[in-house]
Amino acid sequence: MGLLLGYDIGTSSVKASLVDAMTGQIVATTFWPEQEAPIIARKAGWAEQEPDMWWDNLISATKKLQTCARGVSLLDVKAIGISYQMHGLVCIDKDKQALRPSIIWCDGRAVPYGNKAFDGIGHERCLSHLLNSPGNFTAAKLAWVKENEPEVFDNIYKVMLPGDFIAMKLSGGDVNTTISGLSEGMFWDFKEQEVSKDVMGFFGFDESIIADIVPTFAVQATVCKAVADELGIKEGTPISYRGGDQPNNALSLNVMNPGEVAATGGTSGVVYGVLGDVNYDPLSRVNTFAHGNYSKELTRLGVLLCINGTGILNAWMKRNVAPEGMSYSDMNVLADTVPIGSDGLSIIPFGNGAERILQNKEVGCSIQGLNFNIHKKAHLLRAAQEGIVFSFKQGIDIMEGMGMSIKDIHAGHANMFLNPMFCSTLAGVTGATINLYETDGGIGAAKGAGIGAGIYKDCDEAFSTLKHIRTVEPDLVNKQAYIDAYNLWIERLNKVID
Repeated sequence: MGLLLGYDIGTSSVKASLVDAMTGQIVATTFWPEQEAPIIARKAGWAEQEPDMWWDNLISATKKLQTCARGVSLLDVKAIGISYQMHGLVCIDKDKQALRPSIIWCDGRAVPYGNKAFDGIGHERCLSHLLNSPGNFTAAKLAWVKENEPEVFDNIYKVMLPGDFIAMKLSGGDVNTTISGLSEGMFWDFKEQEVSKDVMGFFGFDESIIADIVPTFAVQATVCKAVADELGIKEGTPISYRGGDQPNNALSLNVMNPGEVAATGGTSGVVYGVLGDVNYDPLSRVNTFAHGNYSKELTRLGVLLCINGTGILNAWMKRNVAPEGMSYSDMNVLADTVPIGSDGLSIIPFGNGAERILQNKEVGCSIQGLNFNIHKKAHLLRAAQEGIVFSFKQGIDIMEGMGMSIKDIHAGHANMFLNPMFCSTLAGVTGATINLYETDGGIGAAKGAGIGAGIYKDCDEAFSTLKHIRTVEPDLVNKQAYIDAYNLWIERLNKVID
């Protein structure tokens, strides 16, 4: 049997998935730790994790996977793929050791550094070359280290993203990265098709700290003997794919071509669409990165809308509003007893920090239009779900303004997309068809490895066995009710912002 192994290096855990290369079937999938991995927050707005913790969790997840995958051996793994939490900064020294904890994606300390670079380099030049403002991305985080921890900065040999670090550990020391990874860190110049001299020069970074560039789909390195012995896989097994979690989620849904869209609804929510022309949002409310199949010859960009306050709002509702002990599925049933628009109740869902879609404003979560004589728990539960959907719709409108036509949204049958009402609301307000599939980040990374190792000729072959769960068509009968509820939500959001 030929197996493909995918790792998904998340914030809360490391997921390991094993896929049969021939049938595409999931052999086993698991994760570690069983409780959420810790985040170090030494100050308000900071968020760090130890890179070596990810590695330890990967080892534990792999050993647990072997236990779960009865009747097969990890010695049959033919290729390894890596998905990882985006935008994290890992600094290593010449001995390939992490110099400090990784400053991860949800850490907000670098915003002033990115804003300063946006002004210093020039707004139009940043947007036309980087396709974004430097914002709170990896380059700005490195600028924070340079100014605040000069002794660390002076000892940096290379800077890496979380997936680069894991590939280095698997290989025993090969240090490389991808164009897609550099673009998510604001290190890539799309016009010049090279590492951005503007960013490196403005921040005073020497280009030698950038790792060697390898293709997203290719044999990037191989597993060294010591790691092979520890994990129970063969020495020399190719590491043949890596991608940030959102491009990888799109890959797992076979969203690779212009006009195709993927969505997720976990703690945060994402709509990720593929663009075939170089373009950007002038206000940088959505982000544009190199997609996994981007090359200097083929323009494939991922336009990323991220909403921080999605599943975390739903979880807050479960803890604080839903009756004690009520499950998420029962919450969904209760919310569905309320009509579209929640009888005039709106919830602004932005209670999990500054939102990119609001140009980094932090407006908080608020309840609008509450009437003590009308509204009950069910209204609050539905209004929360609608508020999340409406924030997606707001971002989709921005993406369509960039030239995308969004008619079909692909999503994994998980998290918020397990709720039929959530899906029908998204379909109803956007007019898009929602297609749900059985997949996850680890499975996507495994199949990506198969593509990179040449086991599959292309993405279509790799995902020909992708299991379709169901389709949700737009509700044309209630189309106006969805639009009216959305327009009221937008009106109230604008008042909150003003």
